[in-house]
Amino acid sequence: MATLSFCQECNNILSPKADFQRRVMVMHCRSCKAEESALNRVVFRNDLLTDTREQAGVTTGLGQDPTLPHAVIKCPNCDSEDAVFYQDQSKRKETRMILFYVCTQCNHLFMDPNLKHAGNVEMGEQ
Repeated sequence: MATLSFCQECNNILSPKADFQRRVMVMHCRSCKAEESALNRVVFRNDLLTDTREQAGVTTGLGQDPTLPHAVIKCPNCDSEDAVFYQDQSKRKETRMILFYVCTQCNHLFMDPNLKHAGNVEMGEQ
């Protein structure tokens, strides 16, 4: 992981810069133009999320949230027919349109029973 480096001359932050003649990366000061060799060659690292499961997240109190839309769907836990629903909020390219339902009576988290699950859905904290 890249760490912050500071100039030995003026204590300003050092920025990465390519030295094309020597074909190396150096850290240079934008204020006093001092340079030193880079100890770490990593400038930026993008860790991709490889887990493709949809996640329900924390659902405590969602049944009473007035901003969520309601649906008439039978709760498998208490047979109530009122639930709020929301979509998976993870930011991935391959996220499907999965709706999570939270019963307004018992706060039970469930998904549409008519939906065929691929077994890759992670239910969150209730």
